[in-house]
Amino acid sequence: MSRIVLFNKPFRVLSQFRDTENKVTLSNYFDDPKLRIAGRLDFDSEGLLILTDNGQLLQKITHPRYKLPKTYWAQIEGKPDREAIGHLRTGIKLKDGRTQPAKAKLIEQPINIWKRDPPIRYRASIPTSWIELTISEGRNRQVRRMTAAVGFPTLRLIRTHVGEWELGKLQPGESYEI
Repeated sequence: MSRIVLFNKPFRVLSQFRDTENKVTLSNYFDDPKLRIAGRLDFDSEGLLILTDNGQLLQKITHPRYKLPKTYWAQIEGKPDREAIGHLRTGIKLKDGRTQPAKAKLIEQPINIWKRDPPIRYRASIPTSWIELTISEGRNRQVRRMTAAVGFPTLRLIRTHVGEWELGKLQPGESYEI
């Protein structure tokens, strides 16, 4: 029987087991050498990370040919207009090529979100907004680069879904085995 673990990766935790930079890693939360990470989240991103000991499932989640959708909530600087959201929906030209079209929409601040420690920078003169973005690629820092390309830098990024799996009510550092 293979294991699938849903984990809410906290802010400033490396998505790896080995500590090469004197930082908190997944080994602070898991002690099973058979578990592998199905995809990554940046050190400064939060949310759903899937771990499994099933090699085929790992491949299905991580390999680009499967185009598994991943959904993120991004707190961005400023308030995007329809044009910016439209660009996200049709694809953005980045240095490493054009992105695939994304599902993108402006959302209210999620009510079930935890406080981040430390909190995002606060600037009274610049409002923040939240968008929900679903992509099926996994380029390095893709969501952050996409929002910056349309003029709205990401201040906080939380992955909420990977394919059929969702973060649900897991709090940072909590995991659930399915």
